[in-house]
Amino acid sequence: MDLRLSGAVASAVERDAVEAVVAEHARATGDRIRHDVHFADAGHAARGRRHLLLPALHAVMDAVGHITEGALTHVARTLSVPPADVYGVATFYAMFATEPRPPHVVHVCDDIACGAAGGEEVLDALGDGGDPRVAVVRSPCLGLCERAPAVLLQLTAQPDVSLAPATAADVRTALERAAAIPADPTLSADPAPSADTAFADPRRSVPQAGSPELRLLRRVGVVDPTSLASYREHGGYTALARAVELGRERVIAEVSESSLTGRGGAAFPTGVKWDGVARAPEQPHHLVCNADESEPGTFKDRVLMEHDPFGLIEAMTVAGYATGCARGYLYIRGEYPLATRRLQHAIEQARAAGLLGDDVLGAGFAFDVELRRGAGAYICGEETALLNSIEGFRGEPRNKPPFPSVKGLFGRPTVINNVETLYNVLGVLDVGGAEFATVGGGRSTGSKLFCVSGAVGVPGVYEVDFGTTLRELLALAGGVTGELRTVLLGGAAGGFVLPDQLDVVLTLEGAREIGATLGSGVVLAFDTATDLTAILRRIAAFFRDESCGQCVPCRVGTVRQEESLARLERGAPRGPELVLLGDLARVMADASICGLGHTAPAAVQSALALGLLDGPPESSPNGSRNGKVPH
Repeated sequence: MDLRLSGAVASAVERDAVEAVVAEHARATGDRIRHDVHFADAGHAARGRRHLLLPALHAVMDAVGHITEGALTHVARTLSVPPADVYGVATFYAMFATEPRPPHVVHVCDDIACGAAGGEEVLDALGDGGDPRVAVVRSPCLGLCERAPAVLLQLTAQPDVSLAPATAADVRTALERAAAIPADPTLSADPAPSADTAFADPRRSVPQAGSPELRLLRRVGVVDPTSLASYREHGGYTALARAVELGRERVIAEVSESSLTGRGGAAFPTGVKWDGVARAPEQPHHLVCNADESEPGTFKDRVLMEHDPFGLIEAMTVAGYATGCARGYLYIRGEYPLATRRLQHAIEQARAAGLLGDDVLGAGFAFDVELRRGAGAYICGEETALLNSIEGFRGEPRNKPPFPSVKGLFGRPTVINNVETLYNVLGVLDVGGAEFATVGGGRSTGSKLFCVSGAVGVPGVYEVDFGTTLRELLALAGGVTGELRTVLLGGAAGGFVLPDQLDVVLTLEGAREIGATLGSGVVLAFDTATDLTAILRRIAAFFRDESCGQCVPCRVGTVRQEESLARLERGAPRGPELVLLGDLARVMADASICGLGHTAPAAVQSALALGLLDGPPESSPNGSRNGKVPH
């Protein structure tokens, strides 16, 4: 493809899709975009609209199914972004296509949980789709592990649909239904289309739903996730009213007193982060909610957003008020269509009710939320890669320092919080920081959500107090089915726990004592029938596919790690391979730019240290699973 501005012309549908993004931005912000602004303002305003690049590309994909050269050219001209940059961004994300492809793409998860629950059988039954209008591709984790096996249908000019648990027959039925619906480039704004009725029973995802002792999950299965009135009837927006009553400084003091730490894996003190941004003299301040939940085995944030979307909008408003941010960006994973629809609906309802906008609650402060969709890049869960993605660049991590609290989104002080962290803020304001800190202890206060899946009786999201043991958590999830071999704690970037370590206390400190990490809250149980070498191959292939390729240690190290495990599967001498794997782990941990490279060897090294690979290697399927559609 010629990376200069070409003579290719966008279709009317493509132009309308891009112009709708520009018009919506103008409506929401009052910032009108003039096509001659590049010349009139020396390019300053032109650079200021590059952040619309990802939404514009999404709009084209949604409308026509791939990004044509004409559409690339039109986007480049409209946003004054170099065509090579537009192409570079479009080809960075697995959910975008720059070549023609079938209008219906079936993404079948074959990752750890779904692979063990029948994902391969679904793939085999579907074959190549048998229809020129359908492409069937392997996908990394879709965040539906409690309902495995999972499928995502990416439908041109129709809303995307998640199916889980899915069979080949379910997929064919959904495709037949989609084929019978006239294509609509404007898509549906309905927050609960009929395709999502399979998710109507929240107890399938949250077995504890309705239990009175819950805090974070207390509204799941109780409130109507599409109704602001229902949310307010069950205590919604009392935390925001309390925050306004306390004032900004006192809100931050309460959060600090609670000892709340980030729930995304890094466990940084939330109060310290908020205070740093609130005191920063540079303006404006920005708030970003990291909802790009892509760690294999993780689905807690998705469940919260699907079943309690107004809670996240309220929590973001509290955070924006406390830290002096007038605008928040909610960056959600592209593979979460139902959560996206419900959050967008919640934003619109809150805005209409005066709970977002120029005068929130009539209290004299302004705050609004803008929803941004990711597009299938695990690396964008890294906070600085996420910032680059919002700004319209490839989702590649930045070197730190400076940290986002000093120089973040658009070069300004930025608060970045995980979804679960923000929901905890509502709990802090409900009971007060001191009371919140009485649950758990040390740096592990409050309750924690764990995503339990694999060889357990009742997979799902479970809420327990910090200090619960792993054994108690597994019992809560119906116990282990079969004979337990090991538990993967913390996700693909975490480590393994042996059966004789199940009494480990689930706190930051307790996990560290056994050389593990809580990470993103993944608890994935494996029985003795599991081929652990195959599991590690999947993990290694995942990191190989998801490395952004920016730094050599990660770009090369993840490939070499996967190759070494493949040789071990084929019966290669173990000694040299184990030495190589150890060397690779040290180099990636020491020299990679971001956490992906630092933690890519974690599960492999944990398995080796615990002797989990001492048995004879077994064979397993392999292949790239980054969700790209083959041309």
